[in-house]
Amino acid sequence: MTIDSENVTHQKSNIPKLSLQCEKIAENTTTIRSLDWERSRFDIEFGLRNGTTYNSFIIKGEKTALIDTSHEKFRDIWFNLLIEQVDPKKIDYLIVSHTEPDHSGLISNLLDLNNNIEIVASKVAIQFLESQVHRPFKSTAIKTGSELNLGVNSSNRIEHKIEFLSAPNLHWPDTIFSFDHGTKILYTCDAFGLHYCTNALFDIEPEKIAADFRYYYDCLMGPNARSVLQALKRIKKFPKIETIAVGHGPLLSQNIEYWLDNYANWSTQRSKGEEYAAVCYISQYGFCDRLSQAIALGINKADAQVQLVDIRATDAQELTSLIGEANAVVVPSWQNNPDTELQSSIGTLLAALKPKQWIGIYESYGTNDEPIDVIANQLRSLGQKEGFSPLRVKKSPDAKIFQQFEEAGADLGQLLNRKKNIATIKSFDGDLMKAMGRISGGLYVVTASQGKDNEKRQGAMIASWVSQASFNPPGLTIAVAKDRAIESLMQVGDRFVLNVLEEDKYQKLFRQFLKRFPPGADRFKGIDLIEEAAKGGPVLVDALAYLDCVVDKRLETTDHWITYALVEHGNISNINAKTAVHHRKVGTSY
Repeated sequence: MTIDSENVTHQKSNIPKLSLQCEKIAENTTTIRSLDWERSRFDIEFGLRNGTTYNSFIIKGEKTALIDTSHEKFRDIWFNLLIEQVDPKKIDYLIVSHTEPDHSGLISNLLDLNNNIEIVASKVAIQFLESQVHRPFKSTAIKTGSELNLGVNSSNRIEHKIEFLSAPNLHWPDTIFSFDHGTKILYTCDAFGLHYCTNALFDIEPEKIAADFRYYYDCLMGPNARSVLQALKRIKKFPKIETIAVGHGPLLSQNIEYWLDNYANWSTQRSKGEEYAAVCYISQYGFCDRLSQAIALGINKADAQVQLVDIRATDAQELTSLIGEANAVVVPSWQNNPDTELQSSIGTLLAALKPKQWIGIYESYGTNDEPIDVIANQLRSLGQKEGFSPLRVKKSPDAKIFQQFEEAGADLGQLLNRKKNIATIKSFDGDLMKAMGRISGGLYVVTASQGKDNEKRQGAMIASWVSQASFNPPGLTIAVAKDRAIESLMQVGDRFVLNVLEEDKYQKLFRQFLKRFPPGADRFKGIDLIEEAAKGGPVLVDALAYLDCVVDKRLETTDHWITYALVEHGNISNINAKTAVHHRKVGTSY
C-alpha cells in the first residue's frame, strides 16, 4: 500500500516528495515507511543524493506495540494510515528506539490520541522525552536483558516476546535495540541503516545501496566504532536474525551477514591503537550533538581514533576514564547557568584533563552559552595544548559551518597521527620508495562546489595521481587522500571539475592550492574563476583545460579513495600548450 501527500511533488516529475508505504514484513508485523524523496541534507551529511525514509513498525500480539513514530512533516498522512492499521487507543506500548526528532517527532500527537499508552525506552530516553513532550506519561525504563511480552496472537499462535539491548552512542546515548523472538526481527533504528529512498522494501540489490550504506556508516557510526563492536558482540546472543528492521532506508534481510561483516571490519579498522580523541557534547543542548559529529567525522577521515562522549549522560567514573586516557579532548560551550547534574559533570571533565593533551573548543549555539573565550582561558590555565582555534558559531549551523568543523577535526586527527606517520615513513625500504617516486604524473587542481548562496560548500586540492581510465564512456580516476577536506564533496553521484595546469604557467595556482588552509577558509581567494562553465565546480581561468566530471564509483585503499568519474564536458584554452608534469624523488609523499 502506498499513500502520497497532496500537492507536494517533485519539481521534475509527478512523484510526490513525501509518501507512505505500508507493508507486512512478518506475521502480525507491519511497517509504515515515510518516504522523503528529496531530503537533501541530514545533520552533518550533506547532499543526500537519494533522499531518506523514516521507518516505524506495528507488532500485534495479545497486546499491540508501535516501534517509533516518524518525522513531524508526515504528521497528517502518517496518522491517517496508522488509524487504518490500528486504533491508536488499542496501542498498549510505544517502544522508543531513541529520541531524535526524525523518529520521535509524532510522540506528542500520539499521546493526544492515547494518553494511556506506555512508553518503553532507555532511562536516558525517558528523561529526554520528559522535556520534549511537556506532559506526564506512563513509562517503563529498560536496559539490556529487559523483556516485554506482547503475548500470543490468536490467529497464528506466534508469541511476540521482545528482548531489549542497550546500544548507547549508536548514534545517540539513549539508543536501544529490540529483538522479537517470535519473528526473529531485530529493530535497530539508526544502526545498519542508510539514507536511501526507494519503494523496494528490502535490500534486494545490494550493489545499488552499498555506497550510501558506507557513507552513512562513515558519518554516523564510524565515530563510535568501539560502541559498534560492543553492539555486534551483544546481538550474537540472539537466535538467527531473519530481518534487521532499520530506521532509515530498505530493511535488511537478503544480505544480513554482508552488512554485519562490513560494520565489523570497518569498526575493527577504526578501533586499532590506544590513542584517541574524546569529542564531548551535551545531549539535547543547542546544536552540540551534530557539531560534535562533524568534528568526529573529520578526525576519522584522518585515520585517527575518536570517541564521542555525552557529558550529560556518561556517569562520573566512565567520564573520568574517557577524558583522562584521551590524547586529545574537544569540549563544547555549556549553559551559562547549568543545572546541578550538568555542573557536576563539567567539574568531573575539567578535573580529568591532563596537561599534555591537545584541546579544542567549539560553541554549541545553545540558548545561553558560557562565552567561549571564558572557557578557553579556563582550559589554557590547566596547561593543555591547542589542537585547533576555538570554533565560533554565530548563527544556526549550515553546510559551511559543518564543513568548517569537519576540517578542524581532520586537522586534529593529523596532529594525533603525526608521530605514527613519521614512523611509518621511516620503516619503508629506501630503495623501494626511491623507485616508487619515479612514477610521475601531471599537475591538476580538483575543484568542487555544492549548494547555493550561503549554503554553498566548496573545496579544492592539488592532484597528481590522475589517469584516464576508460574510452567509452570517457572516464578518469583520481586518488584522493581520506583526510582531504574535498573528499566529502566527492561521493558517488557528486560532481567535480579537473583543472589541468599548464607547463611553465602553473606556479601561482600550485602555490595557492598546495598550502594548508585553516578550517572554513576560502580556497579561491585571489584566484580568477569562471563559475558557470561547469556543473561540478569553479573553472580556473589560468588552467590549460578543464573536465566536468561526475563520480561513478569509489574504491577504498588504506589511505586513499580511488575515485572513478565519468567526464561529461570539457574544453581547452591552448591546444598547443603542454600539461605541467610532476616528478618526485621518493614514494613516501606527493
